[in-house]
Amino acid sequence: MQKRQLGATGPVVSALGLGCMGMSNAYGPADRDESIATVRAALDAGVTLLDTGDFYGQGHNEMLVAEAIKGRRDEALLSVKFGGMRDHDGAFLGFDTRPIAVANSLAYSLQRLGTDHVDIYRPARLDPNVPIEDTIGAIAEQIDKGRVRHIGLSEVGPETIRRAHAVHPIADLQIEYGLLERNVEREILQVTRELGISITAYGVLSRGLISSTPLALDGGDYRSHTPRFQGDNLSSNEVLVAKLREIAADKGVTVAQLAIAWVAGRGEDVVPLVGTTKRARLEEAIGAVGVTFTERELDEIEAVVPVGAAAGTRYPAQQMAMLDSER
Repeated sequence: MQKRQLGATGPVVSALGLGCMGMSNAYGPADRDESIATVRAALDAGVTLLDTGDFYGQGHNEMLVAEAIKGRRDEALLSVKFGGMRDHDGAFLGFDTRPIAVANSLAYSLQRLGTDHVDIYRPARLDPNVPIEDTIGAIAEQIDKGRVRHIGLSEVGPETIRRAHAVHPIADLQIEYGLLERNVEREILQVTRELGISITAYGVLSRGLISSTPLALDGGDYRSHTPRFQGDNLSSNEVLVAKLREIAADKGVTVAQLAIAWVAGRGEDVVPLVGTTKRARLEEAIGAVGVTFTERELDEIEAVVPVGAAAGTRYPAQQMAMLDSER
């Protein structure tokens, strides 16, 4: 497994990370045993970066990850998001990243994960009621106490990145980045590179749109409520993916491998996070590591999916309005 360093002062991680959110039913039911086996298979393959959040399944995801890495904690780098508040039914109630919430959330995460520290700790979103300096300062205090190793950010824009980094070095910004979502290229990527901050890119497969198999959503799958997966938008996006499949076939890779390799090829400071609940999909994703493109192939891909080609926004309007990265 190839390695990449997160930021100028961050940890060295695998060139591919495993996103664990879907193991807690975000995309419909997930098989617990297969999910745990997938995490362990990732570690076996040298995938060290595991991404979770304390609000994924209201703590379920952290406990599942803890079970999967039991006895192998030193092989994993745990990236944990916090701040998202949910009720019993899973509905979002907003975000809380006050310093007091940092201490409280981290204490519960450490207990659920069965560890004395997390490797990267990050607010899931910008809390409009809390200065980012206060949040980052509170995480920095946890670094001094040995409970956190590095600080990350998620879905924030250039000004917030600069303000946060001025308080404490930021290892990475987690943000959606892929063939169908390239907003990060407008300004954010230039700022992170100026400051020596890496990108951990989620959504590289556009939440399953970019796949070798037809997409089927059930009632428990939140994607059915997002614009890119609805009506004419979905039909239009599936046409784009069909064209990408043709390019992938000519190259001898799957369309998912093409999409992952494209993101990884954006720079040594970009690490794709691939969310999956199955070992077979993990194996496919790992097969993308090391795949490179000629200039001609990159031009061909660009012609098929230029910036802005995707139909519909990546989140519903209400959630888009909460994204500091979209302002």
